[in-house]
Amino acid sequence: MDRAICIHGHFYQPSRENPWLGDIEVQRSAAPYHDWNERVAAECYGPNTAARILDADGLIGEIVNTYSKVSFTAAPTLLSWLAQHRPAVYRAIIDADRESRERYAGHGSAIASCYSHLILPLATPEEKRTQVAWGVRDFASRFGREPEGMWLPETAVDLESLDLMAGAGIRFTILAPHQAGKVRAIGAEGWTDASGGRVETRMPYLCRLPSGRSIAIFFYDGAIARDVAFGDLLSDGRRFSGRLLGAFSPGRGRPELVHIATDGETYGHHREFGEMALAYCLRTIEARRDVRLTVYGEYLAAHPPTHEVAVREGTSWSCTHGVGRWREECGCHSGAHPGWSQAWRRLLREAVAMVRDALAPRSAEELAALVRDPREARDDAVGLVLNRWSDGAVEEFFSRHALHDLSLKERRRVLALLEMERQAMLMQTSCGWFFDDIAEPGSVQVMRHAGRAMDLARRVLGIDLEAAFIEILTRAPSNDPGCATGAAVYEAQVRPAAADLARVGAGAALYEIFGLVPLAAASGMYAIRGDWPYRSDTGGRQSLLGTVRVQSRVTGEEAFFDAVASFAGIDRVVIGVREPGGDEALRAAWGR
Repeated sequence: MDRAICIHGHFYQPSRENPWLGDIEVQRSAAPYHDWNERVAAECYGPNTAARILDADGLIGEIVNTYSKVSFTAAPTLLSWLAQHRPAVYRAIIDADRESRERYAGHGSAIASCYSHLILPLATPEEKRTQVAWGVRDFASRFGREPEGMWLPETAVDLESLDLMAGAGIRFTILAPHQAGKVRAIGAEGWTDASGGRVETRMPYLCRLPSGRSIAIFFYDGAIARDVAFGDLLSDGRRFSGRLLGAFSPGRGRPELVHIATDGETYGHHREFGEMALAYCLRTIEARRDVRLTVYGEYLAAHPPTHEVAVREGTSWSCTHGVGRWREECGCHSGAHPGWSQAWRRLLREAVAMVRDALAPRSAEELAALVRDPREARDDAVGLVLNRWSDGAVEEFFSRHALHDLSLKERRRVLALLEMERQAMLMQTSCGWFFDDIAEPGSVQVMRHAGRAMDLARRVLGIDLEAAFIEILTRAPSNDPGCATGAAVYEAQVRPAAADLARVGAGAALYEIFGLVPLAAASGMYAIRGDWPYRSDTGGRQSLLGTVRVQSRVTGEEAFFDAVASFAGIDRVVIGVREPGGDEALRAAWGR
C-alpha cells in the first residue's frame, strides 16, 4: 500500500512597514541586520532555495531548493516583501512551486494563507470573508494557479472560517492533533472521542460544514513536529529522516501519510543549518523505494477521506487555552521572561476591537453611496495592493465598482476608506499578542496600524477615536521599565512614526541633498516630484530650496509645497515646507 511523507513549513513574517510611509525602520534587536525580515531572509528564506548537502569529505555534493519538495505556506505579507527586497529568493520560491507540480502529478507545494494573519475565530464574519478572499487572490496572482489548501493563522479554527474557505474553493487545511474532537467512519452512526491529541494523524478527514459544504483536514504528527521545532532533531538529517520513516504503522494494511507542520523558519533561523538537515532528510526519503515524498494536494487526490471529524472550535496550535493568547492573560508566553505579566493583552484587544467596531459600519455606509457593492469592492481591493496602486489598477477597479461616474474627490474618498479597512485588518495581526510585552515590536506594529486607521478615519469620516484608544491603553501595564503602560508605548513609538504629505515633502528635500530616493517613494506608496533651482554647499553647510509635489498612490491625495533643507552635521539639520508662494517668493526666501 502507498506510504508517503509530507513536511510542511509555515513560512511567514508579519507586515513590518511603517503604515504611513511603507518602509521598514531599523530594528536593533535584529542586529547585525537592518530588520527581522532581512535577518530571517539571510538565515532561512534564501538558504532554503539552495540548501547544501555535504559528501563524505565535507564538500558540497548537492544543492537543493527545498521549497520544491516540501509543502509550504505562501504568506502574502512575506512574499510581498521578498518580491520587492529579495527578488531572486522570491523567484526561486515561485519556480519551486512550478517544479513541484511536475513532481507531484500537477499538485503544487505552495498553499495559500489568510491575508494578514489575524486570528479568525476573533474576527468578524466580514473580516473572515475578506481574509480568505484576499489570501486566494494573492496566491493566484503570484503562482498562476488557484490554491488547493489554505493555512489558518496559528491554526486557529472555527467552522465559519472553514466554510468560507470551502466556498472559495479551498480543499484542505492543516491542524494540530489536539484540535480534533471526535471522528467516525463516513456513513457510520457513532462517534469516537479523539480529543487530547488521540486522533490518528496518518490519514485525511472530512469535515462537514454548516452550509452543506465540506473540507478535508490533515492533523499533523505532533510529537515529531515538537522535536523538530523545539528539540534537537535537526542536528542530524539522517536521524530526522529515520524518525519520519519510523512513524508508519507496522502493517501494510492501508495507505498512510506521515506528516509534520512547523514554522518554516525552523529550517535555518530558529535552528542553524536546519535547511541542510531538511535537504539531507528529503534526499534520504527520495532514495527509498518503499516510501515517497508527497504534498497534501497530491495525497488527497489519490486517497480521499474515509473518515470524518468534528473539530474543536476556538483552538489553535500555539495556545493550550484555545485562542486566549490573543485576547487575555491565559498563561502562554515565549518563556524568555518568566514572571512577566500579560495583562496588557486584554486591553490591547479591547482597544483594537473598539476601533474596528467603530469604523466598520461607518465605512460600509460611506462606501454604499459610492460603489455598487461595498463587500465586493472590499474583497476586490487586494488587486490595488498587488499592483501597488498603479494608475491602471485604480482605473480598472473603479470601472468595475463605481456606482456612477465618480469625481476625483469621490475616488479619493473610496481609496481612503478601503485603505482604512486594510489597516483595520492589519492592526489585528496575531504577532501583536503573541510575545511577552506590549512594548515589543509586534505589539508596536499593530498599534501603528491602528494609528493609521484612526488617522484616515479622522480625515475621511470626521471621527476621532485616538483619545479613547489611548485611554484604554493607559490601563494596559507594560513590563518595560521605560514604558509604564501601553499609552506610553504609543506616545513613544507610534506617534513619531506618523506622517502626512507635508512631512513626506520635507523629508524629500533632505534626501535630495544626498542624492537619495526618499524611502516613501522607494516603497511605492508615494509619487514625489521635486524641482530644486536653489542649491549651495559652503562652509560645511549644504542647502537647497525648491518645490515638491507629493501624491499618495494609496489614497490619491496630493499636495504641492515650497520646501527647504539644510544640513551642517547630524545635529544641525533644518527641513520645512509651506504653501507654495511662486518663483518670486522662492527667490526672496533664498536671499534671506
